[in-house]
Amino acid sequence: MIGKKVIIRADRSGVFFGTLKEKNGSEVTLTNCRRLWCWYGAASISQLAVEGTKSPSECKFTLVVPTITILGVIEIIPCTEEAVKSIEEVSVWKNR
Repeated sequence: MIGKKVIIRADRSGVFFGTLKEKNGSEVTLTNCRRLWCWYGAASISQLAVEGTKSPSECKFTLVVPTITILGVIEIIPCTEEAVKSIEEVSVWKNR
């Protein structure tokens, strides 16, 4: 899955979307990564990875960080093109 857009779930740090750069045991490095803080229009991250969100205006996805290393990864789900398009179109959620 190296080089693919994925959603990962980590034991203590949450859910992330980005391009899988490296995986070493339960440590993952993503590039062009967003933290998926809260989502609507999908019942689970599995549905989000396959169909994307049906309610993008209600989602809370952070800005893109160039690279991040996440420890304690317990789930890696490859994203479909439909999901990638949907997730990437969600507006950035941040304090102004």
